[in-house]
Amino acid sequence: MTIGAVIFDFGNVLVGWDPENLYRRLIPDAAERRAFLAHICSPAWNLEQDRGRPWAEAVDLLVAEHPQHEPLIRAFYHQWDEMVSGPVAEGHDILERVVEAGIPAYGLTNWSAETYDTRQHHLPFVKHMKYVAVSGHLKMVKPEPDIYHHLLEKIALPAEQCVFIDDSERNIAAAEALGIKTVHFKNDGTALERLRELGVGI
Repeated sequence: MTIGAVIFDFGNVLVGWDPENLYRRLIPDAAERRAFLAHICSPAWNLEQDRGRPWAEAVDLLVAEHPQHEPLIRAFYHQWDEMVSGPVAEGHDILERVVEAGIPAYGLTNWSAETYDTRQHHLPFVKHMKYVAVSGHLKMVKPEPDIYHHLLEKIALPAEQCVFIDDSERNIAAAEALGIKTVHFKNDGTALERLRELGVGI
């Protein structure tokens, strides 16, 4: 079946993002840093900002619970740019090939509306996309099915004619459950071959 759309995750597919990039400097001890990012400024806490919770509310909530860590908690938002490591070369190569082949490109990203709207300098590639489903705007997140259904409606193609590239196995599994073809992006040079195996003409 002909592939009619390629959907890109953003974080660690097209742009590098990792809290460690900031907190290696703020918390030099590796064990302390891992504990802080696992249990205080945790992935679950950050996901609620991706779902649309305001940053001010999220930060105040954690500061109230962990006042001894207030500067470190506030840094997560105020020094957010230090978590970004720049373009991911393999992902950009694929996006360029998709665009050159005339295949419509879409975005599907878990991203806070506040940081998405104010950090567009990190995201120049969005100009190549017909539409980007931003979780913070939509108040829905991967891997929950609603955001996938929303994007499929925008694309207006059957799920099996779409390919989704993401670095998260959970997000990939959710897409596959809906019939979307997938590429698990590992930043190891294998994604292009996988896309070609799925019938993407790039």
